[in-house]
Amino acid sequence: MNSLISVAELHKEYSENLPEPVKVLRNLTLEIFRGEFVSLMGPSGSGKSTLLNLLGLLDSPTSGTISFEERKISKLSSLEKARLRNSSFGFIFQGFNLLKKHSVLENVMLPLLYSKVQRGEAANAAKKVLKSTGLEFLSNRLPSQLSGGQQQRVAICRALVVQPKVILADEPTGNLDSTTARQIMSILKELNKKNGITIILVTHEKEVAAYGSRLIQMKDGVIHTDETIGA
Repeated sequence: MNSLISVAELHKEYSENLPEPVKVLRNLTLEIFRGEFVSLMGPSGSGKSTLLNLLGLLDSPTSGTISFEERKISKLSSLEKARLRNSSFGFIFQGFNLLKKHSVLENVMLPLLYSKVQRGEAANAAKKVLKSTGLEFLSNRLPSQLSGGQQQRVAICRALVVQPKVILADEPTGNLDSTTARQIMSILKELNKKNGITIILVTHEKEVAAYGSRLIQMKDGVIHTDETIGA
């Protein structure tokens, strides 16, 4: 398999407005390959969500290197990072993060609009993704008119509209009932298997983690175990 993301000697600490620095990640080295489905588990405070934010270029490490397709992220300007993030990464969150006053179609369009895609082109791309996932009938509804499962499906469409190489999912089933959670995870599994999209997922639930092909357990800011789980 080809390496997609490489992490070497990564450290992350927070010190602003704190009496002493809090070390969240400690000398972490990791390689993620194209087409993998990686599940990250660990207790609260183990560093898994911080790692996800670093991998998605939403934050910067205190020290160490992150490379995406052999490009060192630290050598990119803020604008280059934003362009890479908007073109190659899709994000799914526990709280859905849909804009309440915007329609489903407008929410799915947003990543393209951030990338300066023309509004008409963005609308056509969003409609295509919604149609492919059977959600076209929701296009004009507001998030408040949707169930939790529908909102998370819309969030998946928003992640897909940029045709990402990687989807980063932070507790995507955390606000869903077990039946809906299984449906959402089946969608992510299919995207990984059929579309070849690399999935990196943070979860507390073993049943959710089992959808992955690789399980990384974190503890105290380091990788405790890293194993193939054959899902």
